[in-house]
Amino acid sequence: MRYAVYFTPPQDDALTQTAGDWLGRDAFSGEKRETPSFNGLPAHEIAGLVGDPCRYGFHGTIVAPFQLADGVGLAELELSFERFCRQTAPFSIERLRVGQLGSFLALLPTAPEYQLAAFAADAVLHFASVRAPLSEAEIERRNPSGLTPRQAAYLRRHGYPYVMDEFRFHMTLTERLPAETLSRVLPVLESHFTPFTARPFPVEGLALFVEPEPGAPFTVHSYRRLRPLETRKSA
Repeated sequence: MRYAVYFTPPQDDALTQTAGDWLGRDAFSGEKRETPSFNGLPAHEIAGLVGDPCRYGFHGTIVAPFQLADGVGLAELELSFERFCRQTAPFSIERLRVGQLGSFLALLPTAPEYQLAAFAADAVLHFASVRAPLSEAEIERRNPSGLTPRQAAYLRRHGYPYVMDEFRFHMTLTERLPAETLSRVLPVLESHFTPFTARPFPVEGLALFVEPEPGAPFTVHSYRRLRPLETRKSA
């Protein structure tokens, strides 16, 4: 069993619903959705574009999937999760855009977000005590030879190569795709997510996701709001 700390809007948020329609699954309920056609893209083609993003659920990675450390149970993880959310204030991303990251499409910040990067780094360090280190076999499966020396060091130390100064926030919308498919799908997603790309985007909560067995869909185990502003002011 693996867990992950992901950013997602609340279950009833319009972005969560819109992304669930595109991916074909609600990560909160685990419910599969019948994917409609989008701007000329037939439903059967969309299903082939969203395999892994559908399994992982709509999210932005904050702490990548991990197993619990020896001697750590779910209760300790839940307490650590609650504590982190309680001591962390909400904030906003200036704006999001649909863009290309490598060979896949995702919702991305339009500019560097230093508060978001610091937030993610704090989370990685906070949950280090409950996360089991990767085994050598797990490290090899992640192809460390294809990483930079710094990324490979982060993989060993933190269980994921794209942390700290390598962190790039993204909310994945497609599999890795060939260039021709990317250029065809990008305008469809830009149109579909337009209501969420022209305004500040709040980061107000976190979700603890769970993968009950290898290859199973990730679902939301619990969702917590970050510390309310009123609490911060009175502290």
